[in-house]
Amino acid sequence: MTTVERTEVEKTEVEKTEISLGPVDQIPKGEGRVFPVRGLEVAVFHTRAGAVYAVQAECPHRQGPLADGLVGGTVVMCPLHARKFDLTTGVGLLGDCDIQTYPIRLAEGREMWLTV
Repeated sequence: MTTVERTEVEKTEVEKTEISLGPVDQIPKGEGRVFPVRGLEVAVFHTRAGAVYAVQAECPHRQGPLADGLVGGTVVMCPLHARKFDLTTGVGLLGDCDIQTYPIRLAEGREMWLTV
C-alpha cells in the first residue's frame, strides 16, 4: 500500500464515527426529532414499527423541517409543501429532489448509534 493509499484509508476511518444519540424512547413512535451532530442537524425518525432512520434535517426544496413532517411507514412528508421522501434511501417520491441519509442502528439497550 502506498502512502497515498494509506492516507485515504486512514482519512475514511477518521471521518466515519459512531455517535450515541441516547435512548430511542426520547422519540415517540411515528415522530422525528432533530439532533445536532458535528456541525450538522440530523432528523431522526422512530417509526410506528419501531425502526429508526436518520436523514438531513431540512427539505432541499424549501428548507422545511423534516422532523416535523408526517411519517407513514418509511416515508416522511415535508410539512411545508407535501414533498415525500423514502427514509431508507433518501429518494424523493416526486423525482425532483432527494435527501441525504445517514446510517443509524439500535443497540441492545435501545440506544441509537449514528454513523457520521
